[in-house]
Amino acid sequence: MPLSLMCLPYAGAGAALFRPWQGDAGLPFEVVPVQLPGRDEWFVEDPCTSMVDAARVCADQIREAAGGGPYAVFGHSFGALLGYETVRLLVAEGGPPPVHLVVSGAAAPGLPRPRMNGARLDDEAFVARLRDLVGYDHGAWHDPELRELLLPALRTDLEIQDRYVPAPGPALPLPVTVLCGTEDTLVGHDDAAQWERFTMAGASAVDVPGPHMYFTENWPLLWKTLGAVLEMSTGREF
Repeated sequence: MPLSLMCLPYAGAGAALFRPWQGDAGLPFEVVPVQLPGRDEWFVEDPCTSMVDAARVCADQIREAAGGGPYAVFGHSFGALLGYETVRLLVAEGGPPPVHLVVSGAAAPGLPRPRMNGARLDDEAFVARLRDLVGYDHGAWHDPELRELLLPALRTDLEIQDRYVPAPGPALPLPVTVLCGTEDTLVGHDDAAQWERFTMAGASAVDVPGPHMYFTENWPLLWKTLGAVLEMSTGREF
């Protein structure tokens, strides 16, 4: 049975981010996008307003999509924290846990991180603040009509991240790999290395070339890196 890679979006994004890679015969695993309310085909649904609620939505989708087969979880930035909380929920509820959690572009839970404080900012200031923090710009942020559609989900996700405090609980019973952009000015290696405190099965860091949003310019490198990580972790030859 092929390994499924459950992919959680970064702040403001939806499952459509990963859909171009579904069914790609060149990938060593099956890409399974995970959706959040308030975007894509779930645009009319109210977005989640807490990490707990978002994790519940993701856990339910992952459990159904896995169908008892082997799977791993991947998330970037906000999606990394969401992935962690989702896996915690899956483990706590006794469901088959993933074989591996891969987090990207994120300091370990509970560490200080730059805050957006988006509620205090109008759209122009919000976009400028995000661009300065992340070192990434998106053309849609400068189109008033598209911005009206995209910014509500982005604001909500970043507000969740600003308020997020991990609840006490046992470390994960599965390995964690942290992907770190070599030019990421938002997440330092020391902060990324602290993920080892959240697993009983070992954590490792892997450098990937580029800034915080490194994979947006090189998706094939991301998939190749993930394939190598999962092959080493599971012993499966991809």
